[in-house]
Amino acid sequence: MGVEIELNLAGSDGLPRMLNGPVLEKIASPDFQTELGMFNLEVNIAPHQLDGRVFDRLAEEIGTGIGYADRKASELDAGVVMIGILPTLSQRDLVPENLSDNDRYTLLNDQILAARGEDFTLDIHGVERLLCTSESIVPEAACTSVQLHLQVTPARFAAVWNAAQAVSGVQIALGANAPFVFGRELWRESRPPLFQQATDTRPPELQSQGVRPRTWFGERWVDSVYDLFEENVRYFPALLPLCDEEDPLLVLDRGGVPRLQELVLHNGTVYRWNRPVYGWVDGVPHLRVENRVLPAGPTVTDVIANAAFYYGLVRSLADDPRPVWKRMAFQDAEANFDTACRHGIEAELRWPRSGRAGGIATLPAVRLVLDELLPLAAAGLDAWHIEPADRDFYLGVIEQRCLRRVNGASWQADTFHRAVESGLDREAALAATTRRYRTLMLTGEPVHTWPVGID
Repeated sequence: MGVEIELNLAGSDGLPRMLNGPVLEKIASPDFQTELGMFNLEVNIAPHQLDGRVFDRLAEEIGTGIGYADRKASELDAGVVMIGILPTLSQRDLVPENLSDNDRYTLLNDQILAARGEDFTLDIHGVERLLCTSESIVPEAACTSVQLHLQVTPARFAAVWNAAQAVSGVQIALGANAPFVFGRELWRESRPPLFQQATDTRPPELQSQGVRPRTWFGERWVDSVYDLFEENVRYFPALLPLCDEEDPLLVLDRGGVPRLQELVLHNGTVYRWNRPVYGWVDGVPHLRVENRVLPAGPTVTDVIANAAFYYGLVRSLADDPRPVWKRMAFQDAEANFDTACRHGIEAELRWPRSGRAGGIATLPAVRLVLDELLPLAAAGLDAWHIEPADRDFYLGVIEQRCLRRVNGASWQADTFHRAVESGLDREAALAATTRRYRTLMLTGEPVHTWPVGID
């Protein structure tokens, strides 16, 4: 398994800093890379065997890495903020001039714009409404996530991917952490609608004809990884016109393993929330399910708790002789994802009833997790041979989140409103919320323990 975390850079005033190039020079580590916006970084954690005390090891590695990056950023009056969307980002920050200095990002921006043929419209109805346009894909950079990778065998891929799709709504309900976009309070997890609209190659007439967006949940359970790569080719034209010199069939005829660089490049421009990944390391190929559902943050402890819950639950569901995707319509899983993005920890989700009677019930996400899914996650972690102390600690964080009905999004919204009630205007309240968030993030204490308010 492996983890990637996208990060934001903000100053002591809580406002974004367009400094990823200078900060990366200070960090001077291959574990840290640029992301789309100049206020973004990404940290990649080396793959780990999923067993034993892996979650404590991950927590130590991630905490050490982010702490080091934060100290280096502080030399430039910036700091690291691990959050779904930085509340203080404004539309004027997300302009082409703030695209990271990387040829691939420039080409991707140009190709998506050429395919669309007009500016992007961002229109999200939530607690408030955001309606604006953008002349580039840079608003996508506002969306910072955690990506959880799980290596699987080809025969195992479909079961794991289907299980990951089935629990995506639950993941969002528990982990929502992006309630603000451009200063507007929207959905509890506003990344998915913002990401979809900011990368949408379809002009309005193609949208009305039902052409699929490049950022999508999917439309069916699968029987094989081939189903997803076939959909990629059938539905999505290549965006990056880059060809590789490798002849895959010739490599196979000679007894080698093809790297399939064109497949990998094209797959990287189809933004599934659970993405198939073909990898090639030292001549050995492998498949991974890349879970892209979760926002970053709030703390390292919360990130690892989300990961433990996901890996344990997916293991149990993939092993189940009566798999959830045989008892639940794909459309219910998609609707759960949408509902959880809108309502976060307060979402009500559809899930198969236990027992022989069957059918689908609608119930609060927190009740579903407490009554049914946490025991399944614990059993899955046992199947991975995770140490009981790690299992109980990290799943205990998920349990407390449910009992207290608190996640990153609810804390941000409650703290923002408390700040407004104290007399601050909107921009000052968002900045104060961001500063307080960063202070508490650096303590490492999980978000369900955070006091609400800016003091």
